[in-house]
Amino acid sequence: MQEFDPRKVRRRWSPRMALAVAVATVAGVTGWHVAAKLDAPPPQALTPEAAAALQHAAFTQAEVLPGFARPQRVSIEVRPGETLERAVQRTGVGADEAAQAVATLGRAMDTVNIQAGLALDAAVARPAGDGRPARLIGLSMRTDPATAITLSRTFDGALRLRALQEKVRSETTVADGEIQGSLYESARRLGATPAITAQVAKLFAHKLDFQRDIQPGDDFRLVFDRKVTESGRTIESGDLEYAELHGAKFFRFERDDGEVEYFDEHGKNVRGFLLRTPIDGARLTSKFGLRRHPILGYARAHQGVDFGAGHGTPILAAGDGVVVKSQRWRGYGNWLQIRHAGGWDTGYAHISRFAKGIRPGVKVRQGQVVAYVGSTGMSTGPHLHYEVWQRGQRVNPVGAKVPQGTVLAGAELARFKAGKARIEGLLAEGGGAPATTLAAGTAGGRLSR
Repeated sequence: MQEFDPRKVRRRWSPRMALAVAVATVAGVTGWHVAAKLDAPPPQALTPEAAAALQHAAFTQAEVLPGFARPQRVSIEVRPGETLERAVQRTGVGADEAAQAVATLGRAMDTVNIQAGLALDAAVARPAGDGRPARLIGLSMRTDPATAITLSRTFDGALRLRALQEKVRSETTVADGEIQGSLYESARRLGATPAITAQVAKLFAHKLDFQRDIQPGDDFRLVFDRKVTESGRTIESGDLEYAELHGAKFFRFERDDGEVEYFDEHGKNVRGFLLRTPIDGARLTSKFGLRRHPILGYARAHQGVDFGAGHGTPILAAGDGVVVKSQRWRGYGNWLQIRHAGGWDTGYAHISRFAKGIRPGVKVRQGQVVAYVGSTGMSTGPHLHYEVWQRGQRVNPVGAKVPQGTVLAGAELARFKAGKARIEGLLAEGGGAPATTLAAGTAGGRLSR
């Protein structure tokens, strides 16, 4: 818990004025629509974080009761199967006060059908030296990515409700940054959602080993559509239009048959015949060739490669093809085999379970989730044993010379070049209007227009 000290405020304003200035400032800075009209001085320019801190400080100062300590901040989440009233009680307030707070919140939200994980940020004043319940001074929560609700106690003891609605806009975003930590973390700091970074990881899966090839300081650029609040919070992602990493540039393109694929700057399909790594972000733990078997204890040929991953991690189809086996197979445990064009097969062993609908005869697409990591068969722990077969013979998945992707031609190539020129224009302009440019340095990024 973190204490809020009202003595740090330089001016002694009434509780009403403190709350009014705080909420009006938030409205002016971050674009919030406030469900109550307040008379307040013109807002000053503050960051969204500073405005949020000022708002919280206001309701913690709304009342200082004799016999109670200074307000303290308490953050909790609603537990599975828990009512909102019970969650409020866990802040230390009594049952009657929790019921009053939930009843007031009910004027702005559904307080019955509450999802587990809903975060509550409360300010409570605890009694000095006796067993009385704490007093609820303020409560705030975000009911969806663009909406927040705040309760604050007024001078007469009543709880005042305010619903804050932030404006949302659609935009094409140019994210220009460098790897600090993982690609997921670095892209998230620039407004990319997990769905966007998952697309990026799949795009580069046949080109790069994310464990060995990606290093801190590597530059990357992304162009993607998103819906974003005026305070900069991404609430929904659209299409990944462009990705650039390690000098490779990939452009999104919808083909004549409606299929969406990614191509390099020359119009060549960047999707290789087979993915290099059939698990997002997995690490290679055992290579192809002769090795000492960890269970049998003697040396024998290891006819695939192993990827370390947690139990239940999704396994992706390495390429387009048809499932030929999904069954138990001796020491391989649960085994999945997919047949691809040109006499190529891929195999996946020790899996915990097959994805829904995966059975012999079913067609699968490259990158489709087909199974989940496990430890069935002769295995010392969760991992994926992955094999590549060429005309019935196992080959090293790391060095196998698999066919390359297709190349656009004719009218499709002309359409592709037009779309490519549009993306290059956005990159040159830093996003353009109404696009937003996000630039990242070692600290993780900043937002600029």
